[in-house]
Amino acid sequence: MKIKYLVFFVLPLMWSCSKDEVYVDVPLEFTVPSNFPPLAYNIAQNPPTQKGFELGKKIFYDGRLSSDGDISCSFCHIQQNAFTHHVHTVSHGVNNATGTRNSPSIQNMAFQTQFMWDGAADNLDFQPVIPLLSAIEMNGNFGNIITMMKADPNYVLLFGQAFPNKEINTENMFKALSQFMVMNVSANSRFDKYRRNESGGTLTTEELTGYGIFNAKCATCHATDMFTDNSFRNNGIAVNPLVNDIGRYRLTQLPQDYYKFKVPSLRNVELTAPYMHDGRFGTLESVLNHYSNAVVNSATLDPILNQNGTLGIPLSATEKTQIIAFLKTLTDYQYLSDTRFSE
Repeated sequence: MKIKYLVFFVLPLMWSCSKDEVYVDVPLEFTVPSNFPPLAYNIAQNPPTQKGFELGKKIFYDGRLSSDGDISCSFCHIQQNAFTHHVHTVSHGVNNATGTRNSPSIQNMAFQTQFMWDGAADNLDFQPVIPLLSAIEMNGNFGNIITMMKADPNYVLLFGQAFPNKEINTENMFKALSQFMVMNVSANSRFDKYRRNESGGTLTTEELTGYGIFNAKCATCHATDMFTDNSFRNNGIAVNPLVNDIGRYRLTQLPQDYYKFKVPSLRNVELTAPYMHDGRFGTLESVLNHYSNAVVNSATLDPILNQNGTLGIPLSATEKTQIIAFLKTLTDYQYLSDTRFSE
């Protein structure tokens, strides 16, 4: 059963720069796929609308939000790679500055409760503040951004169409970005069609075998059809001494959170290399090799990866091939080429 959110509300008439034109915004339908968990985002507080979404997309692709005028949100979130920074191990920002973490995807964020590798944001409306103000990412300045938008006739028009108060301010800016991200739903892979018993959802014997192995050995963390349980875990990768990224501990200051990072969704994982929080693995094969024979023990290592003194997840070469065959069924080509999300 699909759950649909269609929020109708009455807006005052919105006028553009021409007093002869009247703009009334149109609500967008948001459908929860039948094989997805419940929506986490409170969509009633910021219902997506046609113009709100359009405004959010314009902001997402606008490099003028950054201090050097070049780095937009889309610079590190490329659609054909499920809105990740393909090939780059870690994010690159203004003046070619480099961060310490790989860019996560923005797909299906409306079904998540915490964001960033360490969970630094727990509200989608405020998540963009982190990269926008980061000195090594966009290095933006709210005052400069609002001044720029107020001087741009297209922004003036879109803010007027998208929000009843027509105000160009940070609150409306982030609401528009959220509307764009909320609508970024990837749910039409071959696996989804298999799960919903739809046409085009046939899986091969190898893929089905891989799915069974995945459920037995991987699905505790990569749970549900979202392929993440939204938890934070230490998965035993060796600590890079040059960075010593302490993970969630940086946020919580709790010893039990040392070297824990958010479990990422595996949707579209075929196209989102490199992998892990620091992009250290370039292939899915290398990821599975880590879990089968390279897990490093530590005080906060997830217990799942240390069973009776045995580290990692036993996987044969054949099982790895079968799991990867299954993971490739999670690629959603419709989403990756959906012009609604393109610049």
